[in-house]
Amino acid sequence: MKLARVIRLDGSDLNVFPVAADPGEWAISGAFEFADWTEAQLEGKPRQAFSNGWLGLGSFGRASFAAVCPITRLELDALADSLARHFIDRYGAPDRAAADPVAAREIAQMREMCEDQDDNTLLTVARTLEQVGVRERFRVIAPQQASLASFAVHGS
Repeated sequence: MKLARVIRLDGSDLNVFPVAADPGEWAISGAFEFADWTEAQLEGKPRQAFSNGWLGLGSFGRASFAAVCPITRLELDALADSLARHFIDRYGAPDRAAADPVAAREIAQMREMCEDQDDNTLLTVARTLEQVGVRERFRVIAPQQASLASFAVHGS
């Protein structure tokens, strides 16, 4: 099984996002955060988070890059639990019965994107706000000869 972790190639995430995700956090798209946003909300750092930020599942901050790596079932279950609690605490989901399947779908979407990728494949996201909602485009950057671990903080 695979998912993606936040990596930081330089310090720019610390300056461009309202909250920067920490290197090594598991990451998902997190587009649900922007589901009811309007153009008026897309200014400054929130615009940057909307435009190209992955959601880190520890800090619930944003990151420009994520990298594919293996994940265990135990880690996946813990992420789903944490995300479901976040839906209740932050977004007002009424209970776990409502939050659990949504959290599972969000994580499954990211797993599906990562599953056939090589370890250390970089992922970026670009979002636009359209009349029908948020549109996401993903870019997959194949790993080079040198491992990302030689120059990027990527988690253990």
